[in-house]
Amino acid sequence: MTLTQRNMSQETERADGAETVLQLENLTKRIGRKTIVDHLSFEVKQGEIVGLLGPNGAGKTTAIRMMTGLIRISGGDVRIAGKSIRAQFKEAIVHVGGIIENPEFYPYMSGFDNLKQAARMTDSVTDTRIREVIALLGLEEAQYKKVKTYSLGMRQRLGIAQALLDRPKLLILDEPTNGLDPAGIREMRDYLKQIACSERIAILVSSHLLSEIEQMCSRVVVIQNGRLVTEQSVRHRTDSQQPAIRIRVDKPEQAQEALRTLGQVQVQEVREAESELLCRVSDTDIPGMIDTLRLAGVAVYRITETTKSLEDEFLQWTGGSQIA
Repeated sequence: MTLTQRNMSQETERADGAETVLQLENLTKRIGRKTIVDHLSFEVKQGEIVGLLGPNGAGKTTAIRMMTGLIRISGGDVRIAGKSIRAQFKEAIVHVGGIIENPEFYPYMSGFDNLKQAARMTDSVTDTRIREVIALLGLEEAQYKKVKTYSLGMRQRLGIAQALLDRPKLLILDEPTNGLDPAGIREMRDYLKQIACSERIAILVSSHLLSEIEQMCSRVVVIQNGRLVTEQSVRHRTDSQQPAIRIRVDKPEQAQEALRTLGQVQVQEVREAESELLCRVSDTDIPGMIDTLRLAGVAVYRITETTKSLEDEFLQWTGGSQIA
C-alpha cells in the first residue's frame, strides 16, 4: 500500500462515526426567476476532505458563499457544528475558516505580523497559537519576511494559516491551488492532508484540478445546474473487488478458451489485432489465471490494470461537461 493509499484509508476511518461538521439541507438560491442552487444536500464530517466539483456555472461558488453567509439563502439551510447559518449565524460562523477569493495581506508587514493583526479580532488566539499554525504550514523560515516577497504558494499557505488561527471545525477553500506550479500544488495537497489529520478539521475544497482532488479527497460531491448529481467515495479498490485488466498474449483465441474454464475470470473482450484480452478478475485469482494460461500453452507478455480516472468518471456523471 502506497503512502497516498494509506492516507486515504486513514481519512476514511476517521470519517466513519465522526461528528458531522457541515450539513446542507435543501440549500437553494434564486435570483429573480433563475435558480442557481437547487435543493442541494450533503454533509462533511470531522477529519474528512471532500471535493466539491461541477462544470462551469454549476453553482459551486454560490453554494460556498451561502455556506459562509456572504450571500442570502433563498431556501433550505446550512448547519455548521449543529448551528444554523440562517437562524444562528454568529454561533455557526465562529466554527468556519476559509479562503473564498485570493487571501489579502498587508504587503509591507511580515507574515507573523499579518497573523498577529488577524488575531486581534478574537481574544482566544495567542502568540503560541500563531507559531503553531506557522509551523503547521511550513512557514517558519518566512514568518519574519515581508509578505510582498512571498511566492503565490507561500501566500496561499499564509491564508490557510490565518483561517486556522481560531481553531475552526470547518475549513472551506475555493480553488486553493489556483495559479500554483506543480510543486506548489503537491505541497498544498500534503499540507491539507496534514491539517485534516492533526487538527481534526473538516475540509471542503472546490477545485477544477481533478487529479489533485482524486489524490487529496476521501469523497467528492458533484453538482450540475445547481443540483446534486452524485456523491462518491474516492477509495482505492480492495483485493476482493474485480478490476478490469488487459492481458497481452501470443494466442488470444486459445487464451479465451482456456479462461472459460475459470468461473472467477470474466473475459469481456478479445482484441485480436492487439493480441489482448480484456478481463475482470480479483487480485487473489490472478496467479491461478496465469497458471491456467501457461498449462494451455499460452505465453503471457503483459498484464495491465485499466482503471477509470476521476476525470473519466466526472465526464460520465455530467454528460461530458467541462469542469471549471
